[in-house]
Amino acid sequence: MKNTETPNPLFNDLDLETAGRVGFAWRDIRRGTTAGAARDVVYGVGGSAIEPGQMDALDLLVNVESCRMGDLADHLRIDPSTATRAVQRLIKDGLAERVTHDGDGRVVAIAATERGRRIHGEVHIRRRDLTLAILSEYTPEERFVLADFLERFTVAMDNAVKARTRRGR
Repeated sequence: MKNTETPNPLFNDLDLETAGRVGFAWRDIRRGTTAGAARDVVYGVGGSAIEPGQMDALDLLVNVESCRMGDLADHLRIDPSTATRAVQRLIKDGLAERVTHDGDGRVVAIAATERGRRIHGEVHIRRRDLTLAILSEYTPEERFVLADFLERFTVAMDNAVKARTRRGR
């Protein structure tokens, strides 16, 4: 049975079909048969492998001298308590360290270690190379449009989730 009920009367059956296609593509990117292999290609395997969340944190930490926990939580779009646990893992793995905040010695700041910077650089190159290989399937014009659409999709997702969270849905 096909569900044609729409959350908004401005949407039609084609919109529902398109939303389904986007949803399935999103699922396949996240969980598809190659997702695990792609994760290994980018984030590594064995002793120097890192988790995607660690790379997300290092993306910020390697570009700043140091940052406060709250700034890291905002960057990662996570709760501060979750950021604290993430930082503990980074420190345990030698990827980051606690440092004295420049403006206030009482504030805990986090900085990437040399090991963290090195591993971030390695992962960054692998991520870039995989992305370039994927983009080679598109024309230069399509690459630009894809990047624009993905950025817009991310903003739209944030906005939609915030709106539903405020409404309690």
